[in-house]
Amino acid sequence: MQALILAGGKGTRLRPFTTNIPKPLVPIDDMPILEIVLRQLKHHGFNEITLAINHLADLFVAFFKDGKKLDLNINYSIEDHQLGTAGPLSIANLTSENFLLMNGDILTTLNYKDLYSYHIENRNDVTIAVHKKEIKIDLGVLKIEGGRLTDYIEKPQYFFDVSMGIYVMHRRIIESIPHNQRMEMPELILKLKKEGRQIGCYYNDHYWLDIGRMEDYEIANNIFQGKREEFLPR
Repeated sequence: MQALILAGGKGTRLRPFTTNIPKPLVPIDDMPILEIVLRQLKHHGFNEITLAINHLADLFVAFFKDGKKLDLNINYSIEDHQLGTAGPLSIANLTSENFLLMNGDILTTLNYKDLYSYHIENRNDVTIAVHKKEIKIDLGVLKIEGGRLTDYIEKPQYFFDVSMGIYVMHRRIIESIPHNQRMEMPELILKLKKEGRQIGCYYNDHYWLDIGRMEDYEIANNIFQGKREEFLPR
């Protein structure tokens, strides 16, 4: 099975760690974030990997080479300008009818094989991996109508269904992406929906963290060190 991993961003929110190192190569405990992802994909049957890279691209090639060290076949799609989260699909060499697409800075226990199987069984054009995200508000929230208080909720908790930044896609959707132009994933998903494509959502009980901010990075280190075997099953 084939996977395309987006690893071309600059990771500005994790500076100074990302000043000289791409964010996917920043270590979680003793292993780069991206290596954790690659080992997980290998475990779930994905052996053809394309890394979509731009910022500090040479470091990825130097670190992973052709992937033999991880028993993977790794190739590279190098962008001459940043293409966002959907644009890289337009220039990558995607040979499989269906493929997995994901960000390269995610820590999760998601079963990628189950996600892929769900996508195939439901004949979706796109399947979005979904996580139920809890948002805590550490303030008293007021509900007001016509200048009068109707309710007062102390430190409420809200739950939202959010994209994990992990998708399975059918290759036919690439025709909806402008070639070698910047395009973000929300823009593509809404365009496909407007075109009448079948877009499914996959829920499961899994841990997920998008390592976007310094506090997320600290959490990721603590979680990975404490539950390493859950993230790197043998």
